[in-house]
Amino acid sequence: MQAQHFSDKSHQRIALMGMSGVGKTTLSNLLPKTEWFHYSIDYRIGTRYLHEEISDLLKIEAMKSPALAKLLRSDSAFIAPNITLDNLNAISMFISMVGALDKGGLPLDEFLARLDAHRSAEINAMMDTKAFIDRATHIYGYPHFICDFSGSVCELDAPDVIDAVAKDCLLIYIKATDNMMSTLIDRAQKYPKPLYYQADFLHTAIKEYCTEQSLNGWQEIDPNHFAVWVFPHLVKHRLVRYDAIAAQHGITLSAEETLNIHSAEAFLDLIDRTLRTQG
Repeated sequence: MQAQHFSDKSHQRIALMGMSGVGKTTLSNLLPKTEWFHYSIDYRIGTRYLHEEISDLLKIEAMKSPALAKLLRSDSAFIAPNITLDNLNAISMFISMVGALDKGGLPLDEFLARLDAHRSAEINAMMDTKAFIDRATHIYGYPHFICDFSGSVCELDAPDVIDAVAKDCLLIYIKATDNMMSTLIDRAQKYPKPLYYQADFLHTAIKEYCTEQSLNGWQEIDPNHFAVWVFPHLVKHRLVRYDAIAAQHGITLSAEETLNIHSAEAFLDLIDRTLRTQG
């Protein structure tokens, strides 16, 4: 654990990790933007490492319209994803879902290729952290730095990448409470969305799902129904990995505590107190 990255009050550097929906971005937004440089891994993925792939998918869809196709071929129209810190829908569109083509799913091979592309993009974005720390300090003059990890960071199986970021930032795991996990699972089941899966986990999940649903293979999977079914399994799979990363590299904050945090001072004080007990 690199506690000195927080204990040096003149130049604090932290990285937040946890399941999507536990409040990482909310906590980040509490920190004054005049003093803290906010580096989002997801934003970097979408605007740098998958930008061209996402743009191409949008163009493929646009080419299905004769009018838009004519404009694109003559360079009379420009189509690109609008990715912001608060709107990452274009990345979800790129990942998509596996399943029956007539239900909007992707073939398994193509889905796995997109997952692999996302993994490479996430690793590259993670490895850019040190460069952005330097840019934040030397170009923009920010004294402090916060990195918001992607929810899939625990799936990378790239310990050297975690090690590299942990050398420059204090890693802070925001751990969801049981009640919050129930809420996240309920939300995911009501509004299923594309998610990143490890290949081995995905193959096992597809096999179990097809057996349970009496299907012959991925070609018969309803993409949305599979996303609903698999999410609780994915949560269980990820929580163990988050715990392991936090135990080796950082500290753990309970989301029950962070939900009651409404100011930068309270957030930083909580980190300080936790470091004294877990550091």
